[in-house]
Amino acid sequence: MHIITVCGNGIGSSLMLAGKVQELCDAEGIKAEVESMDLNAASSANPDMFITVKELAPELHGNIVIVRSYVNSKKIREDALEAIKKAAAEAE
Repeated sequence: MHIITVCGNGIGSSLMLAGKVQELCDAEGIKAEVESMDLNAASSANPDMFITVKELAPELHGNIVIVRSYVNSKKIREDALEAIKKAAAEAE
């Protein structure tokens, strides 16, 4: 499964989020390739899932998961885990 984390500039926030999402997937035994991108690059990408904050979600297309934080592991788990599990099951 291919997941792209998205922030406005693609410098720090999405990279931190990608690390947290990869850790979450690894801990749950979910095979996922997690990549970070800025909004401009992500708008032409076609992953299985985008993970971003609510401010950027309207600019994306496809399966979008909104998280409340780029860095808080607990909030990311609460916001994204079920959607990631569902998408992983569908990707198999």
